[in-house]
Amino acid sequence: MSKIKLSETFIKDRVKLALAEDLYPDGDITTDLLNKNEIITAKLISNQKAIVGGLLFTKHTFKQVDKKIRFILKKKDGSSVKKKSVVAIIKGKASSILVAERVALNFLSHISGIATKTNQFVKLAGKKCKICCTRKTIPNYRVIQKYAVRLGGGTNHRFNLSDEFLIKDNHIASSSLKELVSLAVKNKRGKKITVEVDNLRQLKEIIGLKFNTVLFDNMSIKNLRTGVKLVKNNYETEASGNINLKTVKSVSATGVNRISVGSITHSAPAVDFKLEI
Repeated sequence: MSKIKLSETFIKDRVKLALAEDLYPDGDITTDLLNKNEIITAKLISNQKAIVGGLLFTKHTFKQVDKKIRFILKKKDGSSVKKKSVVAIIKGKASSILVAERVALNFLSHISGIATKTNQFVKLAGKKCKICCTRKTIPNYRVIQKYAVRLGGGTNHRFNLSDEFLIKDNHIASSSLKELVSLAVKNKRGKKITVEVDNLRQLKEIIGLKFNTVLFDNMSIKNLRTGVKLVKNNYETEASGNINLKTVKSVSATGVNRISVGSITHSAPAVDFKLEI
């Protein structure tokens, strides 16, 4: 599995790109109207209960705009915060703080949103079942989104197509299921092998082959429970397919080892934060 690296250099580079997007081509023409020397104190406040994430992105946004800004953390990434919680205090020139405001809040809101939604799934699934993210991420921002999943207590699935073999329905539609699994076993070179099935007939066809994980896709609770019982002593089990906060508890109760949820990255609502002066 590829290791996710969220280094300071990476964070600074992403912040630089975001600021360039926001300030091209003439900077903040509205904030340019302000007194350049006015010093203020501002608070970053959560408007809702959440798992906070992305504070280093927020800090570096303000610091890249103005190195003299003081950014004082009041919470840490992964912290649970209540409505009206102060997560950071910023001191410096009003003009600098306002230039950085929206980019800083965008990072904070998005990363916290993924962490918060992930945590909701994790709590409902219970301690015996892992909640995993998928590759349904914003292009070039997968590292950030998978980092947010971890903050919420989730588990990172494969990072890219090289991490493991994942034989899915469209692969199977183009070839023989048993033949594909056999080829993966022959060529695995230390990689894990996951095989997706959407019915019990497919499952019975591959039981006994030497792979790692059965991925039950869009199966009924009844069939999922049966499938888990058939393979639980020989394979890791995973469920996927439009699983939401209303259904995740019943899916977890089947005894499946993990549940993959695309919505925690591609559809997580942003957490509402505000900058209060």
